[in-house]
Amino acid sequence: MAKIAIDPVTRIEGHLRVEVQVENGRVVDAWSSSTMFRGMELILRDRDPRDAWVFTQRICGVCTTVHALASVRAVEDALQIQIPNNARLLRNIIAATLYIQDHVVHFYHLHALDWVDIVSALSADPAKTAELAQSISDWPKSTAGYFKAVQERIKRFVDSGQLGIFANGYWGHPAYKLPAEANLMAVAHYLEALDWQKELIKIHAILGGKNPHPQTFLVGGMASPIDPNAQKAINAGRIAQMRSLAEEALQFVSKVYIPDLLAIASFYKDWGALGGGVGNFLTYGDFPTSSDGSVDSFWAPRGVMLNKAVGSAPAVVDQQKVSEYVTHSWYTYSGGDTTGLHPWQGETQPNYTGPKPPYDWLDTEGKYSWLKTPRYDDAPMEVGPLARTLMAYASGHTATVDTVNAVLKQLGVGAEALFSTLGRTGARGIETLLMCDQLLVWIDELADNIGRGDLAVHNNERWNPASWPKEAEGWGFMEAPRGALGHWVRIKDGKIANYQCVVPTTWNGSPRDAKGVRGPYESALIDTPVENLDQPLEILRTIHSFDPCMACSVHLVDSRGVEINRIQVTK
Repeated sequence: MAKIAIDPVTRIEGHLRVEVQVENGRVVDAWSSSTMFRGMELILRDRDPRDAWVFTQRICGVCTTVHALASVRAVEDALQIQIPNNARLLRNIIAATLYIQDHVVHFYHLHALDWVDIVSALSADPAKTAELAQSISDWPKSTAGYFKAVQERIKRFVDSGQLGIFANGYWGHPAYKLPAEANLMAVAHYLEALDWQKELIKIHAILGGKNPHPQTFLVGGMASPIDPNAQKAINAGRIAQMRSLAEEALQFVSKVYIPDLLAIASFYKDWGALGGGVGNFLTYGDFPTSSDGSVDSFWAPRGVMLNKAVGSAPAVVDQQKVSEYVTHSWYTYSGGDTTGLHPWQGETQPNYTGPKPPYDWLDTEGKYSWLKTPRYDDAPMEVGPLARTLMAYASGHTATVDTVNAVLKQLGVGAEALFSTLGRTGARGIETLLMCDQLLVWIDELADNIGRGDLAVHNNERWNPASWPKEAEGWGFMEAPRGALGHWVRIKDGKIANYQCVVPTTWNGSPRDAKGVRGPYESALIDTPVENLDQPLEILRTIHSFDPCMACSVHLVDSRGVEINRIQVTK
């Protein structure tokens, strides 16, 4: 038996350490630890709740808008404010744009290198690469000359010896299965995606002033440069630019991302049986399609699924059933560390008892992570693209059902493959494609609404703290790209008395709970093959399939320097 520590896990947001026990070439136990503490909940105390979204949005520089949206919704829920229809559309458009950009960046720049061997691309035949690319898509750049130029660019990069973020790659690892030509094609599209993503996100600049962290959210609506009461001609240029960017996104996703995803997946079908996780799934739902914002109108349905029951209708979500444990987390609760607290009663009291990173092993019998341990009705839940896709599939969402079935048929795998590392990665691509279509719908709706309606509530009584109840509680949710995001606020005497964020990676990357039950990361790693203890590529595949964001999960960073990368093995 051997024990491996990967610290830090790279190509993620934030600081993550993973330790696993390996026996006979398979993982038999695993522990996930966030090694960075932040205290946003403490910073927010006694502040004006209408300002909370500005602070919480800085929890992360990757997720950008999601904390702003969850925050304004929490305060709106506490103060019983319903936003105007145009504000709903603007929020949907901003969030949908983030989804598309974030998912594509994750696939190419964070996850693809777990499946794609960059160095192998140097031996590819550019002409054969063009034939391969043309056989799966009519993307116009797919010529032998184009791939030859990319290959020469890669060679210059490798010959320079300045590999940067690629220096620690496990190139040549036997778990890489793609032929050289597929590797070259994927690397070329990796570079294309770098340029593409900065164009799409201009929609955030149009509607939010900038990205990351758009500036136009507002409790009660939006403060957007698109004036819904102006003449259509005044806003026609902005609408047309957004629509053009959305159409370009649909072209790239449908002709590059999805063909690449399916081509790569066809070589790794065995990963349709690995990385399954806890088998329970949670979505808060999002993207209301009706003016009243009703849950029934959500484009991404709300629901709970237990034990992989994709054939049954999802159960109704009750946010009161959410609790957080700190039994194995570097926090303490005033009532004891073995009891779960609902976020309205939540506490953020740091209690670091762990080793001095990065060299000592975690105290896995005690506290070993800065992540708390969320549970829904006392059960672990996976959140994210797979959860949303499964929920939409089980809810009979036609476009999702048709697309999922088509992908399974093309790959020649059964529905059981959805519950895996491969399924998690595929679900993200499916969701991106469907979101591209829907983004165009919302932009067209906004165009039709110009000249009708408001962006924010015009009700001074709702805005004036003197009219608020002495005490109020609110819950704000958002289906962030990485999964179910919840903000809970307690307002007392016009100020924030308590604020708690339970974010997607806290759900997925949590340590064990009071009963010793693993969270999704830890469960998904069980039975993962590890061919080379010094190059645990297979572990990274499953971890990256969740798209970790530890910065969100533990919400000030230790200023001491740490080693860039360390794989620690004991036998």
